Amino acid sequence: MTMTNTSSLLQRLRGPVLAAALGLVLTGCVGVYKSDVVSINSSTRLDDTPRLAVISAFEPELKLLLTRLQGPRKHSVNGVEFTTGTLEGKPVVLFLSGISMTNATMNTQLVLNRFRITGIVFSGIAGGVNPSLHVGDVTVPAQWGQYLEVLMARETAPGKYSAPPFITDATLPNFGMNFPRPVEVRSAARPGIERKFWFAADPKMLEVARSIRNVELANCGAGKCLPRKPQLVVGGNGVSGQAFMDNKAYREYTYKTFQANVLDMETAAVGMVAYSNGVPYIAFRSLSDLAGGGDGENEMGTFMSIAADNSAKVMLAFLAAWK
Repeated sequence: MTMTNTSSLLQRLRGPVLAAALGLVLTGCVGVYKSDVVSINSSTRLDDTPRLAVISAFEPELKLLLTRLQGPRKHSVNGVEFTTGTLEGKPVVLFLSGISMTNATMNTQLVLNRFRITGIVFSGIAGGVNPSLHVGDVTVPAQWGQYLEVLMARETAPGKYSAPPFITDATLPNFGMNFPRPVEVRSAARPGIERKFWFAADPKMLEVARSIRNVELANCGAGKCLPRKPQLVVGGNGVSGQAFMDNKAYREYTYKTFQANVLDMETAAVGMVAYSNGVPYIAFRSLSDLAGGGDGENEMGTFMSIAADNSAKVMLAFLAAWK
């Protein structure tokens, strides 16, 4: 082969050879990138101690509990700060779920992936729905449902709303165009799709909660006092949804339809994740406001700290009694 022919052949091969070489380099980079992602987002446990997950939605609800935590050690995953230690002699991991249903779902699953969780305990504030309850009271519902999982129905006549014929599970009473529905869920015990509205708190945890006595619930704080001494109520229903609710008419509908004592923006999501993973859970919620049922403006800003601390006090009494 002449020098001219050799040079011509190299010119012709240069494009494919460079492309192949570049492909190999990029393939290697992709392999490295995938490995990095798996490492960052893996479900490797941060420690192997069996712990209760203690959750609150936002900082004021967790404040008192953090001051009582013994031997704190911090971990950070995806921007979420987990603090391990002991409360009332029980190994725990404390963290904030973040406000609302998606945050609560995502971060509850995250703690189950990263720690050896034997149970989930939620402590925080809520809006009161049952007219017999008052601001400052602490509730421990036996079950939680997602009351804002709804069909928004077509108006078929003035003031009349109808579900499409293929939606057969919107059987609860509607509020205007909103028809509540169960959620679809899979679980370790039942891998097929299951439709559920209520997610039950753990019976053994409820039994311990019912045994709690002599917790001094505050009715004054930051220069504000409640007109009556708060009480602890164990049992009944709670509902959760992705909206801050401050509407008298919807509050009345929620009580009538679901017989709910309280409503919040996280607990039913936590209950659904607990159910899916086969992990026991319970929630302590103290009333910071009446979800639109008060005589004046929403009371949450006024009584939030009283309610948050009352919930935390009852939760600490639960931990002390939990075996």
